[in-house]
Amino acid sequence: MTKPNSTQSYHPLSLADGIRSSMQRDPKKIALSDEISTRTYAQLVERMDMISSALAAGLGLCESEHIAIVSLNCIEYVELVAGASQVGVAVATVNPRFTPTEIEFICNDSQARVLFVDVANHERILKCKFTHVEQVVVFGENFDDWLAEAKPMFTESWVDECIPFSIPYTSGTTGKPKGVLVSSRSRVLTCYGMAVEYGCYSPADRFLAVTPLCHGAGMVFPLATILFGGYAKIMSSFDPETLLTNLANDRITGVFMVPTHFHQLFNLGQNFLDLHRPQHLKTIISNAAPLPQITKEKIISYFGDGILHETYGSTEAGIVTNLRPADQKRKRNCVGLPFTSTSVSIRNERGLECAPNEIGELFSRSPYLFNGYWCREKETRDAFVNGWVTVGDLARRDEEGFIYIVDRKKDMVISGGINIYPREIENVLIEHPLLIDVAIIGIPDSMWGERLKAFVVTLPGAHISVAEMKIFCQDRLASYKIPREVEEISILPRNANGKVLKNSLRSA
Repeated sequence: MTKPNSTQSYHPLSLADGIRSSMQRDPKKIALSDEISTRTYAQLVERMDMISSALAAGLGLCESEHIAIVSLNCIEYVELVAGASQVGVAVATVNPRFTPTEIEFICNDSQARVLFVDVANHERILKCKFTHVEQVVVFGENFDDWLAEAKPMFTESWVDECIPFSIPYTSGTTGKPKGVLVSSRSRVLTCYGMAVEYGCYSPADRFLAVTPLCHGAGMVFPLATILFGGYAKIMSSFDPETLLTNLANDRITGVFMVPTHFHQLFNLGQNFLDLHRPQHLKTIISNAAPLPQITKEKIISYFGDGILHETYGSTEAGIVTNLRPADQKRKRNCVGLPFTSTSVSIRNERGLECAPNEIGELFSRSPYLFNGYWCREKETRDAFVNGWVTVGDLARRDEEGFIYIVDRKKDMVISGGINIYPREIENVLIEHPLLIDVAIIGIPDSMWGERLKAFVVTLPGAHISVAEMKIFCQDRLASYKIPREVEEISILPRNANGKVLKNSLRSA
C-alpha cells in the first residue's frame, strides 16, 4: 500500500520487522526449533521473505486477502504467519483437531484462497469441499518446492498495521465458530505488554511453545520470543514427560500452559518429577480456563515461588488481567489486576459501574482489542459498547482493585429466581479429595426453573453421592448452591484450550 500522509517518523507496527531487527543483532543465533529442524534468525527471515513472494508475486494474493492453515505446531507454522503478514495476508488458523466438516466451514467462511496443511492432516482435508481454496500446500511435501518457485524475491512493502494479521476462530462452545480479526498492531503491542508483565522476553530468554498455535494465546506467546530476539522451542503436541524433559534439559525460562496440562503433569510419578525439576524456569503463564486454587498451590510447591502468573483474557480482547506471583496465595480464585495499558469496567444491567464486590459484566478497553468478527456485523456491534469490548463474562472487583471472574453470563443458572454461578461451586468441589475434575450446569426443573447438576471425574475406583457432596459443601456453600444431581464421567469434554464444553454436557 501507499505510505499514508503522516509524520516522517511514522512506521507501522510489524511482527516481521521486529524479527528482522532481531536477526540483525545475531543472524546465526537459533531462533526456532521443533522435533525435526532448527532455524537461525537469518534462515527464518529468508524463508519469511520467500513466503511473502510466493503469496504475492507467485499466487497474486493482495492485501486483506486470506489463507488458512490446518497443522500441528511446527516451525513452518510460524514462518507462514510471519511471511504472510509482510504482504498483508491474514491467516485463518484452524484447529487440527476439528472434523473435516468443521475445517470445511472455517475455510469457506474465511474465504481462504490457499490452504496450508501438515502431512498428518492432509488426508482428512481431502474429504472437504472448499468454495474458495485454489491450492493446497503440504508441509513436508510440496511446501519447499512451492517456496523455491517464488520470484521475484520479496522487497519491503508498507502494510497497514490495522488490517487483520490473523483470524483465529472462537471455540464454538455456544454456536458456530466466528472468525476474530486480529490486527498486527494488536499482536505487536500485546508482545510489548507481555515483555513488561512477565519478565521472560529478553534476547537471553528461551520459551517452550506447547499449546496449539491455532489459538490466539498459543501463537502470541512464542511470537513474542522471536520478536525480541530470544529462542523458542516448539512442541508439536502436549506430552507431560516430554514437556518436563524439555523444561529441564533445554534451560527453558518461560512456558505457557493451560490447566489440563498441569493436571497431567502432576499425575507423573514423584520420582520422575524429582529427577526432572527445571532449574532455569522463571515464568509460568496459565490462561484459557480457570486454574483451581489447589492446582496453583501444587505448581508453587513444585516449581517455586515467584514464577506463576494467571492471566485472564479472550481472543477478542487479548490479555485483560494478570495475577502476579506475589498475589497467588493471598488472592484465592482471582485473576489479578488489569494488564499493561488495559482499562477494566464492571457494569450492572443498567450499564453503571458496579460497587466493590458487586457482580456485573466485565468490559475492557486497550490497544489489544480485535477489529471485529469476520462477516458478522451484528455480533461485532454486540461485542462493542463505545469502544469497550465484552465477551459476556461476569466478574467482581474487590476493595484493592483485584478482579475475580464469577462465571460466563451464559452459564449462570437461575433457580427459584436466584442467580447461581457454577464457577463458585466448581471452585469448592474441586478441593474434594476424591474429585479430579468437575463441571456444574443448570438443567430444567418444573418447580424451580433450573436445578444444579454436577458432572464429576473421580479418582480411580472412587465414587461420590449427592449426600456426600452435601456434607462436603454444607459449611462452604449455601444450601441452594449444592447440586441436586451428580453424574460420574470418565473425562469432561473440553476444547483444545481446556475450556469445558458445557453445551455438550447439557445435550448429553
